[in-house]
Parts: sequence; C-alpha cells; structure tokens
Amino acid sequence: MKQSEIISLSATELQEKLSQLKKTYADLKNAHAISPIENPLQLRALRRSVARVTTELTKKLQ
Repeated sequence: MKQSEIISLSATELQEKLSQLKKTYADLKNAHAISPIENPLQLRALRRSVARVTTELTKKLQ
C-alpha cells in the first residue's frame, strides 16, 4: 500500500485497514512456519505496511 493512499484515509478507515493487515500478516507468517511460502518478501512488505498505517494513525489521532 502506497503512502499517498494511506494519507488519504480517515482515522476509522486506518484502524480497519490496520486490523486487516495484521490479520493477513499473522496468517501468512503461520503459513510460512508450516511450509515455506512462494514469496517470503511478502512478509516484509506486509510488516512495513503495518508500520506505515500505524504511523499515520498516530499522526491523525494527535
């Protein structure tokens, strides 16, 4: 998810997106622990997306 897309979301939309991304990350991480996923770089991309959304959410709530 691009930074420009994240900035345009409201605080409630960011919270929904954050919970969705965290669930996806947890599912993908569990799948990778059981058997290696095809593209392990997906984990890094999701983790960074979670960080971007969390940072923007913190900015909007201040």
